Amino acid sequence: MTPKEFEGQALQHTESLYNTAMRLTRNPSDAEDLVQEVFYKAFRSLSQFEPGTNMRAWLFKILINTHISQYRKSSKDPTVGGYDDVEEFSLYNQVHNRASSLSDTPAGILDKFLEEDIRNAIDKLPEQFRDVVMLVDIEGFSYKEASDILNTPVGTVMSRLFRSRKLLQKYLWEYAVEYGLVK
Repeated sequence: MTPKEFEGQALQHTESLYNTAMRLTRNPSDAEDLVQEVFYKAFRSLSQFEPGTNMRAWLFKILINTHISQYRKSSKDPTVGGYDDVEEFSLYNQVHNRASSLSDTPAGILDKFLEEDIRNAIDKLPEQFRDVVMLVDIEGFSYKEASDILNTPVGTVMSRLFRSRKLLQKYLWEYAVEYGLVK
């Protein structure tokens, strides 16, 4: 692959990479630096890219690995723990049980959430959970692709996604109560 071909294929993913980098770093400057580092590493490793394979997945794998490396350098304990209880919460059931009238359907209440509320809930997730949500739910990667990008088993991706979604429900419930959407 020539540098010009690489540029044509890789740069079309810049916005998607930046959006994910923003979620990971929570800082525009750090996100820009991360994306720049991704393109630098990708260009430097261009000989390792197999033409005909998924350029987007390859770039995201570099993004995630670079972020994890940077995170490990800056943090002594990047482990996730204490989330065993998340499976017991169901936002849908909570809304359904507390709906004050027939017009307060769970779907109707959920439609009232702002994009910002959902973004804030995602940002509250622990990093390993947020990574999976970003790749599968937001970027649309399959479990297998996310597994390859994160270098974890597919079962781990599925488990983290399940737990992530339960935590998101819990966080959105807090917003629903705060906004008075439920009584």
